[in-house]
Amino acid sequence: MRLSRTETIGPVSFYALLRRFGSARAALEAVPRLGRRDLTVFSRAAAEKEMTALARLGARLICWGEPSYPAALAAIEDAPPVLTLLGRAELLTVPIVAVVGARNASANGRRLAHELAAGLGEAGIVVASGMARGIDAAAHGGALATGSIAVVAGSVDVIYPEENRGLYQALASEGAIVAELPLGVEPQARHFPRRNRIISGMSLGIVVVEAAAKSGSLITARFALEQGREVFAVPGSPLDPRSRGANDLLRNGATLTETAADVITQLGPLLHGAPLPPRAAQTQRELPLISPSPHRVASAIDDDSGTELIIEKLSPTPVAVDELVRQCQLSAAAVATLLLELELAGRIERHPGNLVSRR
Repeated sequence: MRLSRTETIGPVSFYALLRRFGSARAALEAVPRLGRRDLTVFSRAAAEKEMTALARLGARLICWGEPSYPAALAAIEDAPPVLTLLGRAELLTVPIVAVVGARNASANGRRLAHELAAGLGEAGIVVASGMARGIDAAAHGGALATGSIAVVAGSVDVIYPEENRGLYQALASEGAIVAELPLGVEPQARHFPRRNRIISGMSLGIVVVEAAAKSGSLITARFALEQGREVFAVPGSPLDPRSRGANDLLRNGATLTETAADVITQLGPLLHGAPLPPRAAQTQRELPLISPSPHRVASAIDDDSGTELIIEKLSPTPVAVDELVRQCQLSAAAVATLLLELELAGRIERHPGNLVSRR
């Protein structure tokens, strides 16, 4: 918790630090040397205070690598190191399918989302969504009796939107509420894409029911594709703007979905324990990017010309790390070490798909 809560350390940097230093304790000691000298490490006292508040709320932490951490989510490269859970932990360890869609959903869209979720629940599948109004709320309601997980953009103790207070209370007692952020954090616009990548990451597939052309549901679908998940979409009238996004997904290869059976048939073996691509395979790809030699790490960090070269190549538009390696003509290990230093210094931002940008 202390390492993941330390400022400027995102999920990608968290795992890079663990690989480099071998433990969270060793990484915490090294962080001030790698980043800004004034960087404040999340204190033990603050961690204990948060643990006490979690216990008072009836919530708990689930860390990456623990048995109760969702296996599918653990397989993505930027899996949250720590999740806060309010509710039933066992729901995170069974097959999960997400049902997402428009907030201003039609009556038919809400009914279909409810029926889809209920059908998935009857087949032993837990339904995940984002606890927003509209399709999300309908999906949670349909699966509440069999198991539903809400992944929220703020913290588990903040009810948003307020109109879903009754749903929040039902999920806290009968389902599960999951958050990446610590207690007391109000949801902000920048939190929702992070929330969406968790919804798709913990799921075997996502079903989109009514989504406008530039909706958050399509961001979730994009994350799902990047993570190798199945994408399903319910067709809608071309006259309804709320169906444009789902229809575009179908045009680009999503599975046409009308009932829960369509989802169950397509997912097939994945529902019976067939493994997803393991995170271990991703880790092996990433390991060469982090130098195992303390001397090489120190020399790369001391190389101001290399740092400035990378900063010169970066802009607010994300670019692939492999492209930086090619253009800077530095080794992959040196670039990765310099990027880690720059991220800890708060000068760059990481994005899904191994992309980085300048802050």
